[in-house]
Amino acid sequence: MASADLRDELLCSICLSLYTDPVTLRCGHNFCRGCIDQVLNTQDGSGVYSCPECREKFPQRPSLQRNITLRNVAERLRSTQPHEEEITGICCTYCIHSPVPAVRSCLLCEASLCDNHLRVHNKAPEHVLTDPSTSLEKRKCSVHKKILEYYCTEDAACICVYCSAGEHRGHQVETLDEASEKKTKKLRNVLQKLMTKREKAEERVQSVLERWRKAEEKASGEAERVTALFIDIRRRLDDLEKRVLSEISRQEEQLSLSLSDVIQKLEIKKSEMTRKIKHIEELCNIADPLTVLQDPDTGDLCDPEEGGGDEDTGRHDKTHDVDVDVITWMLHAGISDIMTYLKTKTMRSHPFGVRSRPSHPQASPVSGTENGGYGVIVRTGSAGGKGGIYGEGPADILLDINTAGNNLLISDNLKTATRTNVKQNHPETAERFQGYSQVMSSRRFSSGRHYWDVDISRSGWWRVGMCYPSIYRRGRQSDIGDNNKSWCLSRVWLCNSQYSVRHDSKEIQLPHQISSDRVRICLDYEAGRLSFYELCDPIRHLHTFTTTFTEPLHAALHVYDGSVKISGREHQL
Repeated sequence: MASADLRDELLCSICLSLYTDPVTLRCGHNFCRGCIDQVLNTQDGSGVYSCPECREKFPQRPSLQRNITLRNVAERLRSTQPHEEEITGICCTYCIHSPVPAVRSCLLCEASLCDNHLRVHNKAPEHVLTDPSTSLEKRKCSVHKKILEYYCTEDAACICVYCSAGEHRGHQVETLDEASEKKTKKLRNVLQKLMTKREKAEERVQSVLERWRKAEEKASGEAERVTALFIDIRRRLDDLEKRVLSEISRQEEQLSLSLSDVIQKLEIKKSEMTRKIKHIEELCNIADPLTVLQDPDTGDLCDPEEGGGDEDTGRHDKTHDVDVDVITWMLHAGISDIMTYLKTKTMRSHPFGVRSRPSHPQASPVSGTENGGYGVIVRTGSAGGKGGIYGEGPADILLDINTAGNNLLISDNLKTATRTNVKQNHPETAERFQGYSQVMSSRRFSSGRHYWDVDISRSGWWRVGMCYPSIYRRGRQSDIGDNNKSWCLSRVWLCNSQYSVRHDSKEIQLPHQISSDRVRICLDYEAGRLSFYELCDPIRHLHTFTTTFTEPLHAALHVYDGSVKISGREHQL
C-alpha cells in the first residue's frame, strides 16, 4: 500500500507516468521536462505562461530547474518494479492482487482476461471474445442485453439478434464488419478530399503570405522614395531661402549706397540754396537800386520752376525703383518665378510691348525660357490701364471631368485634354457632353477681366474658347462655336494650316496662319469682349467678339485629334 502511495507521488500530472528528467517551476510543482516544454510551447502565442497544476501565471517563460533528487527516486522505483511499467492499457478483471495486462475481453461476461484466466474461461459460443476493451457494456443492446451483432442501414443503428426480429423486422441489415468496412471506405474518401482541400488552403496561405511580403517591400520602397524626395525638397527650399535672402541683402545694400549718394547731393544743393536765399534776402533789404542791379552773385539766378537742376537726381532716384519693387515682389512671388529671376536677373519686355517693372501683386519677372519668351506676366489687377487685356489673370483654369466626353482623356492635374479611341466609360449624366470630345472648366466667370493661355497643336484639329453653362450637351448644336451660347478659335480639319473663329455656326477665316504653339484668350465680361491672341513675338491680335454676356462663362475645349493643354499657374522646383 505504501509502495502504491509512493508511486502516485512520483507520477507526472501531465503524462500520468513516472517522472522522466523531472524539472521544477517557481511555484514548486514538478513535471517531466518534455511534458512541460510542450505546454509552454503552446502558451508562447498568448504571451502569458501558467503552471498546469496550480495555474500560477508568469509574465515571462519560466526557467526550468532540474530536480535531481526526484529523478533519482523515480529511477529507483522504476528499477524495482519493472513489470508495472510494462502494463499499459487494460488489466485482467480477475487478477486483483497485482495488475496483469488483459489479452482478450468477453462480451457476455463483460470481463477482461489475462492468459491464465483465458485458459479456464467458458468456451461456449455465446461467450464472444474481442480485443481488450473498457467499454464492454456499450457493445450490448440496452434493451435486450444481448451482444450487438448487426447494423440497420435504414435506422443507422447497431442492433442485436432480437432487435432484427422485432422492431427492425424487414429492415436492411448488415453485419458489423460489413457495415464498418463500407463506412471506413467512405471515411477514407472524405479524408482524401479533406487532405486535398487542406493542401490547396496551404498553397493559398503561402500565396497570400508572398503577396503580403511583396506589398510590405513595395510600401517600404515607396516610403524611402518619398522620404528622399522630401529631404531633397527641404534642401532646395533651404538653398532657395539663402539665395533669396542674399539677393534681398544685395538689393538693400545697393539701394542704400545709391540713396546715400542722392542724399549727399541733395544736402549740397540744399546748402547752396540756403546760401542763395540768405544773399537774396539781404539784397531785397538794400534800398540802393544800383547795388542790387550790380551784384555779381545774382547774375545767373533764374526761376526754380524753369531750371532743370534736379533732373539728374530725379532720374537717379527712379533708376532704383525697380530694385525696391523687386524686394517687395520676392516676398509674394512663387518659388519658380523667384528661381527664374535669380538665374537671369534681367527684365524682359511686357508681352504686349509695354515695359513694366515687377510690383506686388501685379507682376513677376521671368525669363524667356520659363514663359515662352514673353517676359513679365501680369498676375492680378489691370496692368496697362482700363481696357487692357490682362485682367485678373492668369486665371487658374481646371477642367471639369464631369463634363468630359467619353473619348476625351483628362490628365491628373486637370490641365490637359487628349483625344483617345478608348472609351472612358464615364457615367451618362445631364452635364456631360455626348457625341463630342468636349470638356468645360469647373471655374466660371461672371464679372471682371481675365485671361488664360492654351498650348495647341498646329498639326491637330481642335476648338478652344468659352461657353455658357446652358450650352447643349448632345446633338449637332452642342459643338462649341456652332450655337449662340459659345465662341471659339478653331483649326479647320479639311484645310491644312487654316484657322478660323466661330460663333452661332458662323465662321470667319483668319487671313494668316498661326505660327506659335500657344494662344491667349482674354475676357472683359462687363465690356462684352472676348479676344484671341497669338503669343508670338510680337504678340498678334487674332479676333475679338463683342456682345452682351447674359450668363456666366466657362472655358471650353473640343479636341478632335491630338491634345490641348491649359497653361496654368503650375510651379515646379
